Amino acid sequence: MKLDRLIAKKDTYAKYMHNEITHICKNIPPRDPGSEGEKLSCEYMAKVLKEDCGCEEAVVESFKENPGSFYGWIYLTFTFLFIGVVLFFFAPVLSIVLIFLGFLLAFLQFGFYKKTVDFLFPEKTGHNVTAIKKCKGEVKRRIFFNGHPDAAWEWPVNYALGGIGFEGHALISIVGALYYLVLSIVVAVKQGAFGVLPTDSEFLKWALGGLVFVPFWIGMYFMWNKKRVVDGANDNLSGCYMGIAVLKALKDEGIQLENTEVGVILTGSEEAGLRGSKAWAEKHKDDYNDVPTFILSYDTIHDPKYLMTNYRDLNGTVKADKDVSDLFMEAAAELKIPCKKGWVPPLGGATDSAAFAQAGFRATGITGLNHKLEDYYHTRRDTYDNMNLTGLGDCFAISVKALEMFDEGAKQ
Repeated sequence: MKLDRLIAKKDTYAKYMHNEITHICKNIPPRDPGSEGEKLSCEYMAKVLKEDCGCEEAVVESFKENPGSFYGWIYLTFTFLFIGVVLFFFAPVLSIVLIFLGFLLAFLQFGFYKKTVDFLFPEKTGHNVTAIKKCKGEVKRRIFFNGHPDAAWEWPVNYALGGIGFEGHALISIVGALYYLVLSIVVAVKQGAFGVLPTDSEFLKWALGGLVFVPFWIGMYFMWNKKRVVDGANDNLSGCYMGIAVLKALKDEGIQLENTEVGVILTGSEEAGLRGSKAWAEKHKDDYNDVPTFILSYDTIHDPKYLMTNYRDLNGTVKADKDVSDLFMEAAAELKIPCKKGWVPPLGGATDSAAFAQAGFRATGITGLNHKLEDYYHTRRDTYDNMNLTGLGDCFAISVKALEMFDEGAKQ
């Protein structure tokens, strides 16, 4: 079915998204992972999906998680590093073990979003929403629009210094850890696994010189401020309302597709390591394999010049579904709206698309932010009055066009 009249109203629905996001930011408590604010925002949007968007069902589901672990590994990694540096002067082999263990935790907990140390942190309850607008006839295909309702804890260095300062701080800290790891290996091989370094040793001078990294390591303990939760207007109420706006536009125009179900998935606690999308994928692993089902996962739809379809996700380690990715790109091309083909690079984190893809769902991630971090990302500047209506409108138009093409049988 042609949906041109919805696309023509992209500015109207961009304003609708902005108004709704403003309401949530002003009237619902902070939405950190596993919080009451996350739950209330899910319940509010589920109500909107049922009452304003024509969904026959909008189910709020809970799951257990340990959100503090996603950044909590930093405390463990850098504590191991400090102990390892001290041990370097007496037992370099133990220094190697501890520093390597710190790197291993970082790779598992952040690099791959594994639940390696979750058990060490308090358990909380997160929430997801699944809503579906049924079709008139036999279901032959299904498409979900996804966003995450939770908001991030603030990154103080990014707020104070911007992305260059934030990323520079992290990279210097990593280089310093590698410096001592390599130095420990060299000393263990040349001078033995145990034993105090002689005062005239060249290695001792190099080790003392490496202490210049200590202030950066101390700073890593303060990389996130768990006492301040940002508004998360762009990251990621913009992603939540992309799908909600599409469904509302369908209802406003009295459109019910013949053979295509259209749904919205809101997966909480993305900022805690994709915990909501992982829980959703596990719970629903056998529920939507009856017909071709696509998931378009949105995250931080802000600047139109950075609108991107991410063909790889989770620090570049997870491959998105090519057909789903191509569908969005081709929809953008049809409308002549710029959209880049890209990926979520190493140290870039992830979108919920990665969890869906890992579980076998056909999904891709759509982002609208500069992967070279800007000062609003995960800071108190991510507010409803710092949104880009053009970016919202362009992404809405492409999403509607992608729905139209999918409904007509493209890429299935």
